[in-house]
Amino acid sequence: MPLDPLAETYLETRRLAGDGPYDHLTLAEARALAKRISALVGPGEPVAAVEDRRIPGPGGDLPVRIYTPAAPGPLPVLVYFHGGGWVLGDLDSSDATCRALANRVPCLVVSVDYRLAPEHKFPAPVEDAVAATRWAAANAAAFNGDPARLAVGGLSAGATLAAVVTLAARDLNLRAQILTAPVADHAMNTASYAANADGYGLTRVKMEWFWRHYLASPADGQHPHASPLRAPDLRGLPPAFVLTAEYDPLRDEGEAYAQRLRAAGVSVAHRRFAGMVHSFMGPEALPAIAQHLRAAFAGQPG
Repeated sequence: MPLDPLAETYLETRRLAGDGPYDHLTLAEARALAKRISALVGPGEPVAAVEDRRIPGPGGDLPVRIYTPAAPGPLPVLVYFHGGGWVLGDLDSSDATCRALANRVPCLVVSVDYRLAPEHKFPAPVEDAVAATRWAAANAAAFNGDPARLAVGGLSAGATLAAVVTLAARDLNLRAQILTAPVADHAMNTASYAANADGYGLTRVKMEWFWRHYLASPADGQHPHASPLRAPDLRGLPPAFVLTAEYDPLRDEGEAYAQRLRAAGVSVAHRRFAGMVHSFMGPEALPAIAQHLRAAFAGQPG
């Protein structure tokens, strides 16, 4: 279908904020631009409590932000990873999403400020994601959480980290993985890359920029913890909800990952948002994610 008018407005708003190619920007300028764009969402909805903490991480103290809804506990826990190509983004960039999910599920949300490339290249963000999820599992009861009802999720590069956590920490028996527009493969050779290479916010050039900053060597892109689509065995992973957008270079690899999960016997719900673009799925996305998490935490099929 044609580009959705809401997606058109989203892209125009980004353009007016200065969005464009990153190659002519310094790293600091690119990060400042990302902050301006994420601020366009506006303040998130109120929750009962928000706490910034530092937890032990493989590279030192690891900042997390814990969102608590006004609901009786113990509550299920979602560990959430922001997007930004492993290079951009922070706790503030996913603040509105985390608040909304905390209220709508309801659940505790632990948002993770993992180390960013190029200062901390692959696999540092993966190591932080795994460490934060293990911390949440071990300490959930201390912040009114239920360690038996734990899920992971994220957007774009954050969705990749969520997927990789399920590969690297199979022993945690996670209830769900929420993968919104995940980066699933380093190859960048799909039909959606060809069709949506430019003009829809996330471009091929930007993805090349992200991968260059993230990987110490292109060979690292073949590792399943960088490209989960290349994981040899997906059996036994937690149920997945994979969200893709029609006008997204990453669409096909996200859908290929959903297909591989399903072929491995994993319960998979997939939804392609017609007319939408990367990082903007429209107003139906958050309610759909919340509904899936409620079912997963209740032990129901997705």
